[in-house]
Amino acid sequence: MVRLIRLEKARRIKEAERDQLDKDAERIRARCRTFSGFVKEAWHVLEPNTPLKWSWHMACMCDHLEAVTFGRLSPWLIINVPPGSSKSMIVSVLWQAWEWGPCGKRSNRFLTTSFELENVKRDTRKTRDLVASDWYQSLWPELGKLKRSAELSFANKDTGTREGVPFSSITGKRGDRVVIDDPHSLEGAESERQRAEAVRLFLEGGLNRLNDQQTSAIVVVMQRLHENDLTGALLARQLGFVHIMIPMEFEPERACSTPLPWTDPRSYDGELMDPVRMPQSAVDVLKSISFSWAGQYQQRPTSREGGLFKREWFVDQIIEAAPPGTVWVRHWDLAATKKGQGARTAGVKLGRTPDGRFIVGHVIKDRWDGGTVRRIIKATAETDGKQVTISLPQDPGQAGKVQAQDFVAAFAGYKVIAEPESGDKFTRAEPFAAQCAAGNVYLLKHDGWNQDYIDELCAFPGAVLKDQVDASSGAFGQLLKIKQPLIISDAVLQRSAKRN
Repeated sequence: MVRLIRLEKARRIKEAERDQLDKDAERIRARCRTFSGFVKEAWHVLEPNTPLKWSWHMACMCDHLEAVTFGRLSPWLIINVPPGSSKSMIVSVLWQAWEWGPCGKRSNRFLTTSFELENVKRDTRKTRDLVASDWYQSLWPELGKLKRSAELSFANKDTGTREGVPFSSITGKRGDRVVIDDPHSLEGAESERQRAEAVRLFLEGGLNRLNDQQTSAIVVVMQRLHENDLTGALLARQLGFVHIMIPMEFEPERACSTPLPWTDPRSYDGELMDPVRMPQSAVDVLKSISFSWAGQYQQRPTSREGGLFKREWFVDQIIEAAPPGTVWVRHWDLAATKKGQGARTAGVKLGRTPDGRFIVGHVIKDRWDGGTVRRIIKATAETDGKQVTISLPQDPGQAGKVQAQDFVAAFAGYKVIAEPESGDKFTRAEPFAAQCAAGNVYLLKHDGWNQDYIDELCAFPGAVLKDQVDASSGAFGQLLKIKQPLIISDAVLQRSAKRN
């Protein structure tokens, strides 16, 4: 009798334990319904000796990927975050496990790639080991055991797959999720040939690797390494990618927002992305030794301070209005095509004040075809008024001369100058940059173009686009040729009167 009582007691204890385990499992599954929740729950399986240090930037990546999964956001996503942000763990490892398990999307096929094959192997192994783990299998037993399991490829019984390939071999594969995690090496990003080849590979062999052009996702996750890296090329082509850009140190003028909606939550200049993982002391060391700080950590391939032009030169140089007597020239840098993502047509209106300062009064820029360019210049001239000189570059040779004569004739009644340009863009920009450095250049306040104009100047000459800089140089050169009345200050007049 005593033995029967003991057995019954043991049975009840086991049932209670099973019930508790079932309740615990249900609570875990409930927390895993969001991708952020899944990352927090699954982390210990892959990193048992490294406690998770959760941060808002991780939540940002998770929330955007979750929105892609459920069709609430464009399935084309670019993520630029600093090293050490757990980007590969979240994007290349945990996202697939979450879709297969908590989301029930077991038939989704992932194609993952990186410039380095060892990185592809590392992340493929991690995903495979996670979905095959006792923890994962106990929570989502419907997935079952993997049907195929290899270092670069595995599959489940519901036709879901993971194929890992080096970026150079991206052609020939397809997926519902195409994940490009660091397509450039540090060395490769410095090579124009290798950068161009990486961009070509993606445009020709990545964009068409989707199983469904409407719903399949492309996620590019990387640090910025060059103005013309894959991120730069995709953004320049305006293909519809949602862009997450998170610098290590906050720059208010570059605060990122996305259609999720989401906005970088930081508030002051220099505020760190994650002071727990990367405190200020570590950041200061990295800034002192890393030649690629601006790109890798700030997601800005050119120095914030600028190259030929420095950002600090334009602090407090925004004004509300130009003084009376300012003489204006609008110079046009022409690119008569709207195809591709190369040079644009840009018209910069630059003024010289009576006391010799310079004011950027207005900027217009876009990619237009030849006929539209002429209509835009005409409409802009009518808005500017006939007191503003129109300056146009003249191509070398007789054809350029004839074209210039035709252009001038079309603007009868306006002051029009058409002259050949000499020297390279850098040389032409140096005199204007000297005046900017001296604090003699101001900008009329305008939310529509001020920041983009300053950004392009500070990215020069390393940036892809140089149209606004070249138009500014041309306007500056023409202003110097225009004679202005000599302005004599009241103090000089008073001294002259005393002598007389």
